[in-house]
Amino acid sequence: MTPDLIKTLTLALFFALFSGVPGAIAKATGESVTLLNVSYDSSRELYKNENAAFAQYWKKKSGQTVLVNQSHGGSGKQARAVIFGLQEADVVTLALASDIDAIAEQKFLSPNWQKRFAFNSVPCTSTILFVVRKGNPKQIRNWDDLVKPGVSVITPNPKTSGGARWNYLAAWGFKQKQTGSKEEAKNFIRALYRNVSVLDTGARGSTMTFAQGGLGDVILVWENEAHFILNSFGADKFEIVIPPSSILTELPVAIVDKNVNKHGSRKCAEAYLNFLYTPQGQEIFGQNFCRPRNPAMLKKYFGNFAKIKLFPLKEVFGNWRTAQKTHFCDGGVFDQINAP
Repeated sequence: MTPDLIKTLTLALFFALFSGVPGAIAKATGESVTLLNVSYDSSRELYKNENAAFAQYWKKKSGQTVLVNQSHGGSGKQARAVIFGLQEADVVTLALASDIDAIAEQKFLSPNWQKRFAFNSVPCTSTILFVVRKGNPKQIRNWDDLVKPGVSVITPNPKTSGGARWNYLAAWGFKQKQTGSKEEAKNFIRALYRNVSVLDTGARGSTMTFAQGGLGDVILVWENEAHFILNSFGADKFEIVIPPSSILTELPVAIVDKNVNKHGSRKCAEAYLNFLYTPQGQEIFGQNFCRPRNPAMLKKYFGNFAKIKLFPLKEVFGNWRTAQKTHFCDGGVFDQINAP
């Protein structure tokens, strides 16, 4: 067990006691099946819609009634809850591959989990945008504007939130591509986090801090979460800012073999994740401002997405294992720039 996992055991136990999902453990019978999808913080509305559509699909296909329970939180915290047995997930739909890798390292699923479904088990993608207060009083247009004196930035804690790690890497990648220097990128990230006033544990918590709590001039968010803020809290109060470039974020899915074997739910769990790749499942992604992998659906919902130049993770960071170890594990760059 890694030091990161040991260090966060107390957090995971707290999470289990106070954030549990009633009836979350899956049970499969001849007439019904219950699944638990442990997901990241900003996917609530998305999977509410996917689950309802899948329930109808599965009833028609198999005759079984299926209930998909949901658990949401910071992606890193969610992964640890699965590892410690506090959330007996049948499937995980997390914010980044390294969190599912961490679950695989504890023998809950195969280390080759990404080969099980199309597009490396990534049924949709997204990116990171800004949301500012109406009128954009601090005139925030690009990543460089985030480090200006007097600008208050809201973003979650990369130690617990997958979205926060994408925010961090998007900012780092912007500066490294701009300057060609890792040292300049590190200095930029240090300056950026000096302007961060609150580090919530998850992306939705940061949304509430910004939109409901009134803190911050700008929040770094998933594309779908940006629209959630406008739709939920008022387009008359907030506006989306699209920087010239950002990172292409991939949102992976996986079956948790250890748990589906225990619950007898594998057949339904596999059908559930396969459903996300069907035209109907892909359309729901597009409707919820997540970028479908199906070209026809991506074209159909093209107007929902920011016109922005995207760079893939591998272009700057290699892969998620390298990025996680370098930047977010204990003693990594984030800890270094956050040291008192």
